[in-house]
Amino acid sequence: MPDVTLRPLLADEFGAWLRRSAGEYAGDLESQGMPVGDAERQANEGMAASFPGGVLAEGHEVMHIVAESDVVVGYLWIGRDLSHDLGAWWVWDIVIDADKRGRGLGRAAMIAGEQLARSQGAQSLGLSVFDFNSAARGLYESLGYEETSVKMKKSLN
Repeated sequence: MPDVTLRPLLADEFGAWLRRSAGEYAGDLESQGMPVGDAERQANEGMAASFPGGVLAEGHEVMHIVAESDVVVGYLWIGRDLSHDLGAWWVWDIVIDADKRGRGLGRAAMIAGEQLARSQGAQSLGLSVFDFNSAARGLYESLGYEETSVKMKKSLN
C-alpha cells in the first residue's frame, strides 16, 4: 500500500476546494437523475450550510491527500457528524484524482483519516456512498464499513 499523508488546506486554497467539491457533488447528484440546476443548487446550499461565509468551520477537517512523491492526489473532508454523539465522526467527502485511481491511494487515505479521527476522540466513522460508485463501496466494505441504511427511489416517468 502506498504511503500518504494528510495536509490541511491553507486558507487561500479553501475557496477553490469549496467550488471543486460543490461541483463534484452536483455531478454526483446529476448522475442520480437530478436536473442540473437542482443539483447545483442543492450542492451549493449544502456547502454554504457546512461552511458559513465560505470559510472552514469548526469540527471540519479538509485535508490534501499527499502521495509519497509529495504530489497532491486528492482531498479528504472529515469531521464530526450531525448527531449529538461527540464520538461519532463522518467522512463527508473523499476524492482521489481520476488519473491517480487504482493505486491504493484511496485505501491509504481512508486509513489515515481513521487515524486522524481516532486521535480527535472519534469512536466511530460513518460515510455515504452513491450506488453507482461500486469501486468505492468495495473499498469501504474491505475496510470494515457496514451498511446501516439504504435509500431507494423509483422513477414514475
